[in-house]
Amino acid sequence: MKNVTVLGGGIGGIEAAIALRKEGLDVTLVSDREYLYIWPVSIWIPTRQIEFEDVIIPLEELAKKHNFNLIIDRVKEIKTNTNSVVLENQTISYEYLVVSLGADKIKHPGIENTLSICGKPEDSLKLREKLDTLISQGEGKIAIGFGGNPKDPSATRGGPAYEVIFNIDHYLRRKGLRDNFELTFFAPMTNPGARMGENALVTMNQFFKRTNINTHFGKKIKEFSQDGIIFEDETKLDSDLTMFISAGTVKEELRNSDLPLTEAGFIKIDEHCQVKGLDNVYAIGDIANLEGPQWRSKQGHVAEVMARVTAQNIKASIQGSPKRHGYKEHLNILCIMDTGNGAAYIYRDDHKERLVPLPVIGGWLKRGWRQYYRLSKLKKIPRIPGM
Repeated sequence: MKNVTVLGGGIGGIEAAIALRKEGLDVTLVSDREYLYIWPVSIWIPTRQIEFEDVIIPLEELAKKHNFNLIIDRVKEIKTNTNSVVLENQTISYEYLVVSLGADKIKHPGIENTLSICGKPEDSLKLREKLDTLISQGEGKIAIGFGGNPKDPSATRGGPAYEVIFNIDHYLRRKGLRDNFELTFFAPMTNPGARMGENALVTMNQFFKRTNINTHFGKKIKEFSQDGIIFEDETKLDSDLTMFISAGTVKEELRNSDLPLTEAGFIKIDEHCQVKGLDNVYAIGDIANLEGPQWRSKQGHVAEVMARVTAQNIKASIQGSPKRHGYKEHLNILCIMDTGNGAAYIYRDDHKERLVPLPVIGGWLKRGWRQYYRLSKLKKIPRIPGM
């Protein structure tokens, strides 16, 4: 039985391990964390709607349920010339390799003065603590935003920033404190969120006005200070709490590896997720270079599609079959954007763009998805095809 090594225990890596096992392959998963973190629902930790434990699934449980091998260690270097991976505590060899390590974040000057819902998982707890402190004081200024990578627009992740500020707005209203807080949403782009489509962009701006959330768009960020954001024109946005989702960039481990990278630092792959120039190495998720329409975006469901495509293609390669599956035909933007008291269904592909407001029920749908994701991954309930 051929062995496939999967690097990364995130949404894409776990889906790859599960899909490869379904193809009957021997799988070893390497992760530097002992748990799978369910990023899409971590937005509720700062506003105390769920606990940190509700957002994690122990990898040991997943390994037992799906019968794959598990190594908890940190990747230091990938050596494709010797089919080996150097870990912090050992070096392992592979026959096939799937790289799903995610991306590092662009480090803006003063980034240590911010917190992020898309940074280290523990940052969600620090964000909650900071918000609790401001609430105990009864007033404050909160700035939430996201940045871009000019070398690769698909590495931008803004959706969670919208969700966090909408949830904080609703949280403060429930506590009767909203009038005591100044909320500002900021981004260096002139039209942040434009990749979601024109309808979504218009709706988001209307929502900001309706909820009295200030916006600060179109100015590049010079640096973050302890008490705000300084822009390139030397203007300053004062803030007692700054949450910022920096765009993705090259993973540190890849700087020492011999994988082909784009200018932005992402692994070059073909439409079958195979690393260009390498027959037995594949890359999926945020670490891979996505090709496609200008609006393309790196999302969890795209990483899962890439994982399933990769598993099928590795099996075909082993069997000597020329048939291959591609990820591009499955590219779309898909999310249920939670607003604290409801949600909006957002969808975009090459043929249509859609935003459907889902008052009240939308929030329950996303909470239901959290339970479905956890239980289906642990094989406690059947999985819906394609989800």
